[in-house]
Amino acid sequence: MDLADLIDPNRVVFGARANNKEQLLRDLAARAASQLNLDAQTISSAVLAREELGSTGLGEGFALPHARIPGLDHFFGMFARLNKPIHFDSIDGKPVDLVFLLLIPATAGGEHLAALAAVSRNLRDRDFAAKLRKAASAAALCSLICDPQHSR
Repeated sequence: MDLADLIDPNRVVFGARANNKEQLLRDLAARAASQLNLDAQTISSAVLAREELGSTGLGEGFALPHARIPGLDHFFGMFARLNKPIHFDSIDGKPVDLVFLLLIPATAGGEHLAALAAVSRNLRDRDFAAKLRKAASAAALCSLICDPQHSR
C-alpha cells in the first residue's frame, strides 16, 4: 500500500492551526466527517479514545492518530502540516507539526497494519519530512503527499 492510496488533494491541510492535541484532533475529525458524511463526534471520540491508550506521536515532529470507525467502508487519510508545532506527548517529547490522520473501517482485518506502515515509513523518513516542512504552498504539499512517485 502506498501513501497516495490513502489520500487525495481534498484531504491535505496546509497551515493548520491548533493550540493543543485535542483541539487538533477534533478539527481533523470534523473535516473528515464532512467529507465522509459521518458524525464528527463519532470520529473524534474514536480518535481520542485511541489516543488515551498511548500517544500516536511517533517522534521527530510526526504523529499518526488513527482509529477504527463504525460505518466507514474504506481507509481514509488526511494530512495536516501545522503552522506552529504543538505538544503531542510524543515518544521523544518533541512537538508535532506533521500529522496524518488515518481512519480505518471497523471491519478491516490486518490490512490496517499495511496502511499504518505505509504512512509511518514515509513520514518518518527525514528527507521526505524535510520536503513537507519546506513546501511553500498547499499545491506543493499536495504534490508531495498525493503523488505516488514521491511516496514509497
